[in-house]
Amino acid sequence: MARFSLPVDTAASFATSRSAPAPRPRRTAPSFAFISLGCPKNTVDSEQMLAELAQNGFRLHAQPDRVDAVLINTCGFIEAAQQESLQVIREMLERKRQGQVSAVVVLGCLPQRLGNQLTQELPDIDLCLGTDALAQLTPALLRLLEQRNLFRPASVRLATSPVAGPPARLRITPRHYAYLKISEGCDRTCTFCAIPAIRGAMRSFPIEQVLEEARLLAHDGARELILVAQDLTAYGLDRDGLPRLARLLRQLDQLDAPFHWVRLLYAFPEHITDELLDILATSRKIVPYLDMPLQHVQPHILKRMGRPWHRDRLEQLLYRLRQRWPGVVLRTTFIVGFPGETDNDFEQLLRFIHDFPFERLGAFAYSREPGTPADRLDGHLPEEVKQQRLHTLLSAQQTIAFRYAQQQVGKHIHVLVDGPDPEHPRCWLARSPADAPEIDPVVRVQARQLRPGDLIPVTITAADGYDLLARPRHPRHSH
Repeated sequence: MARFSLPVDTAASFATSRSAPAPRPRRTAPSFAFISLGCPKNTVDSEQMLAELAQNGFRLHAQPDRVDAVLINTCGFIEAAQQESLQVIREMLERKRQGQVSAVVVLGCLPQRLGNQLTQELPDIDLCLGTDALAQLTPALLRLLEQRNLFRPASVRLATSPVAGPPARLRITPRHYAYLKISEGCDRTCTFCAIPAIRGAMRSFPIEQVLEEARLLAHDGARELILVAQDLTAYGLDRDGLPRLARLLRQLDQLDAPFHWVRLLYAFPEHITDELLDILATSRKIVPYLDMPLQHVQPHILKRMGRPWHRDRLEQLLYRLRQRWPGVVLRTTFIVGFPGETDNDFEQLLRFIHDFPFERLGAFAYSREPGTPADRLDGHLPEEVKQQRLHTLLSAQQTIAFRYAQQQVGKHIHVLVDGPDPEHPRCWLARSPADAPEIDPVVRVQARQLRPGDLIPVTITAADGYDLLARPRHPRHSH
C-alpha cells in the first residue's frame, strides 16, 4: 500500500528523543514529497527518513507537484511488490519530464535488491539508496540538489543528535496507532524469500531503546503499538542466543505510558515458549491476537521451503495457544503452488484449515524470485494452477471468516475508533482486538461524537460479510 506523507505540525507529530535545535526556515530550503510503499516495517523506515529530512530543514509537500525532489521508499519482496514500485517510479519520472518535480530519488528494498539493474532500466532516476538509506540520505540528497543548483547549500543546517536513543520519526500512520519495530534483518534461510539478502542479518534493538521508543510514541498520541520485525519471536537470539520477546513484553506491559493496546505481527512458531505464552495470556495491554506465518503444513513442502517445523508440532502448538490464551484470534499466511506441491498436498492444506480454523488468513500464489534457492527447484507449477488453488483456498477461508463474524453478534467488546466511515454517513470505522489496521476487517459503529483514538465499549449488532456492525454501550455516543 502506498502512503503519501502529509505536511503536518512537526512539533506535534515528531516521536523523538533528540534535542537538536529546530532549523530556521528559509525561502530557499529544498522541498520534497514522499511516497512510502510496502509493509509496516517499511513504514517505520519512511517515518525515520521523514524526520531526518525535516530536522535538516527540508520542506515536506503533500503531493509531488512543483517540488525539488520526490522520494519513493520501495518494496522489493516479491514480483508483485516490485512491479508496484516500478509503476510508481515511472509515474514520478513522467512528472519529472513534465516539469512537476526536479529529481526522483528511489530508496529501500528495490535498489538494494536490483542494484545497477534498476538505473539501467530507468536511467532518469537521479539517486538510488538501499536499505541503509537513513545514514546517507541527507548528505546524498544535499549533494544531488547542490549539483543541480536547485538551492543554496546554506539553506540547510544539519541537525546533531547529542542524546542517544531511538531514531526520530515523523509519523505517517494515523496518530492513534504506531508500528514499533524491535529488530532489523533476518537470519532465516527460507528458500523463497529474498529478505535476508535485502535487509541483512538479524539485529535486535536493545530492550531499553524499544521501551523508550514506545514511551515516545505513546506520548505522541499512539494508543495502539503494533510490534513488527522480520522474525518477532527470535528477538534477542542474535545478542545472547536466547529468545527475549517475553522479557520485552513483560517490561512493555508494565511501562508507565498512555497506550492501551499492544499487538504482535510476524511471530514465527518455534520460539513460542511457555514463558512467552504466560505473558501473552496474563498481560494487561497485549490484545489476544497473534500473527503467525506458517506458509504450509505438508512436511516435504516445508522442507523445500526451508521451514524447520512439522505439522504435528504445529497442531500441538495451536492447541496450546487456544488452551493457554483463551479468546486469541490467530492470523496466518499460506503460500500455494510452491514448486513440487501436488494435488494431495493442496488438499491436505485445505483439510488443515478446516480442522484448525484461523479467524484471519492471507494466502499468496508462489512468486518465483530470481536469486532465491526456490527459483532453482524442480516442479514449478503453471500460473493457472497456482491461481486456481489460491482461489479455492480463499473461498474456503471466506466461509470460516464469515462464520466467525456471525459468532460475534451480541457480544460486548471494546473497539478503537479509526475515523469517520466515508461510505456510511453517521458511522465510524473502528477495530476490535481481532483487527490489525489495513489487513483485517473493520467494525462499523453507528454513533456520534466519536474521535479517532477513542477506545469505547460497543455491542455487536450484526455481521456484514467479514465486517461487523455495532452500537456504543455509552449513552453519550449513541444516536
